[in-house]
Amino acid sequence: MPLVDPLARFRDRLSLPLIAAPMFLVSGVELVVAACRNGVIGSFPTVNCRSSEQLDQWLTDIDDRLKEHSDASGKPAAPVCANLIVHRSNARLGQDLQVLLRHRPEMVITSVGSPAPVLKPLRDGGALVFADVASIRHAERAVQAGADGLVLLTAGAGGQTGWLNPFVFVRAVRAFFDGPLVLAGGIADGHALRAAEALGCELAYMGTKFIATRESMVDARYKDMLVASSADDVLLTKAFTGLQTNMLRPSIEAAGLDPDDLPERGAIDIGKDIDVGARENRPKRWKDIWSAGHSVSGVTEVLSVDEMIARTVAEYRMAAARVRLG
Repeated sequence: MPLVDPLARFRDRLSLPLIAAPMFLVSGVELVVAACRNGVIGSFPTVNCRSSEQLDQWLTDIDDRLKEHSDASGKPAAPVCANLIVHRSNARLGQDLQVLLRHRPEMVITSVGSPAPVLKPLRDGGALVFADVASIRHAERAVQAGADGLVLLTAGAGGQTGWLNPFVFVRAVRAFFDGPLVLAGGIADGHALRAAEALGCELAYMGTKFIATRESMVDARYKDMLVASSADDVLLTKAFTGLQTNMLRPSIEAAGLDPDDLPERGAIDIGKDIDVGARENRPKRWKDIWSAGHSVSGVTEVLSVDEMIARTVAEYRMAAARVRLG
């Protein structure tokens, strides 16, 4: 741990060292509010909003509902964390940044590019800035740019995924960075969360299990498919985004495609991929091809966020007790 703990400002508001991962077309107001009031950092990509104006509305609604919860319960909620796509093709980056600065989030995660262009204004506004990275080289660059923390995208994460083994990735980054690390990929329950801490991480992402909650924005058929699937049903492919992504084989088959004979997509167009309207205008069979991480084996039923986090807390405590007994 560094001499100054950047997470000290809100550690006592967390029931778990956990972030409900920011997921495109999945994470919305209901999911974020439910996570935060249960002591889990609630995150969402700003591009889940159709416009910067809607982003402002979402943040206002989230803030109001969490304040109402805190006033009624006497317990402060966990932080809200916005995920900002910093790739140059994100035409809304400047506008979304201005909205975030007005709302003064406690934490922001940058993805698909260097955090350098947004670091100073966000930090001046009081936010911790974490950078999402998938390689040791990119981790080194994010640290050099001044990121407060790193999200390590490892093999097994849902959707756009990493390729490094989490044990190797975490220990390699720990050799040159003593700030907060977030492990992304493979966190299916409280036991895995406790293992991430033992490995050297302060926080972890949980994504796939939150997709299968009642509060997520996805189609009920998607949730049911997650329940019916296992890690053996996850396919790593470049066919749909041009980047390595973990997708559900049954959804590919249901769309009339052969999972074992998919053409690789050509040039990547991140600008279109992160535009909600553009995604909705794709042919229907492409809209129903869904992602999942290896942790899908841990999805056994559709739960409320309250129920899912309560179970994860119990598992986490059980894992911690086992370590102490050992």
